[in-house]
Amino acid sequence: MFTPSHLGTALTDSALRVLLLGSGELGKEVTIALQRLGVEVHAADRYANAPAHAVAHRAYCLDMTDTRELRELVETVRPHLVVPEIEALATETLAELDAAGVTSVVPTPRAVQLTMNREGIRRLAAEELGLETSPYRFASSLEELREGIAAVGLPAVVKPVMSSSGHGQSLVRSLDEAEAAWRTACEGGRVATTRVIVEGFVDFDYEITLLTVRSLDPATGEVRTDTCAPIGHRQVDGDYVESWQPAPMSEAALASARDVATRVVDALGGRGIFGVELFICGERAIFSEVSPRPHDTGMVTMASQRYSEFDLHARAILGLPVDVRLDQPGASAVVKAPSDVVSGAPIYEGLSEALAVDEVDVRIFGKPEAHPGRRLGVALARAESIEEARERAGEAARRIRVRSKGETADA
Repeated sequence: MFTPSHLGTALTDSALRVLLLGSGELGKEVTIALQRLGVEVHAADRYANAPAHAVAHRAYCLDMTDTRELRELVETVRPHLVVPEIEALATETLAELDAAGVTSVVPTPRAVQLTMNREGIRRLAAEELGLETSPYRFASSLEELREGIAAVGLPAVVKPVMSSSGHGQSLVRSLDEAEAAWRTACEGGRVATTRVIVEGFVDFDYEITLLTVRSLDPATGEVRTDTCAPIGHRQVDGDYVESWQPAPMSEAALASARDVATRVVDALGGRGIFGVELFICGERAIFSEVSPRPHDTGMVTMASQRYSEFDLHARAILGLPVDVRLDQPGASAVVKAPSDVVSGAPIYEGLSEALAVDEVDVRIFGKPEAHPGRRLGVALARAESIEEARERAGEAARRIRVRSKGETADA
């Protein structure tokens, strides 16, 4: 992986250029973190005016699954580093460009290829590393899906092999629901595909995200792996709605979680932050998924850690020292468009009331359109206890009201 010997000045010949593939709310914060260190950031997404587009030095709109379009973009920008932020990418093209020395893909081309597809990462974790996971099968047809459900048992969860934030996911309680789950998965994936994973239900006690960072140790110059304090979170329909850090857990469970996370990210290699999702059953950590980039539940670190997950990602990929220490208990609560919102440019009300809550901050993502249930912002809170932080974040998020342009304030 490319390690810069120095940082130049953005928009000059000396600039260190980073191309961000995916420009949502996570990409926006990565862009800001990189720019604070003097990096020239180019942000790409499939739609115009994505959140990171508003803060990057240069913005692009293209189909990043199109081999020709992606190659042309990389050859035009000539980035030193390509930082993927979403799943829908022509990963083979990125691997070819990395192998040819055109650019360096973060964390590694192999890691991007494996983690952008649930089949690749699940086979690595379960079949190569021997980690405990939920029972699973892969299916490429409705008949194979029915066979997979029968094999893993009911209830089962069906997901596209390439998706995020709960898109295309279904909980199947009977075989009669298989056809509907198949349609939902095929329509909800990041790319057009008829490949799904069906997972047996895990009777877990709780879920955590363990942010795991691979960085250069300034004392030895070698890569080291560190884990942040565990993050607890609550999901609705597969999408996170609140998170808190640190998640209370026993020392034995935390040791198991750290072991699983470290083994996975070390197998993937490279540098940067990884969001490792784990089921905790008693004192056992069961692997669920991993993202080779900041994680949505990790937005809480903007309130709880000395350096947020975005700062850590920027530092790690640049070969700079990291510090994963927790500063204070914190929580995040998502601001979503209501279910009855009319699609259009979002308008936010109640910010003054939200920011009046003690030790609260708010991030409005800047998405160009509100549609029902879309994640548009997040409330962040600090407190002496997790319980108080969650209460503050939740209260602040509830005070923010979203409507779209064209709706009246009373609508």
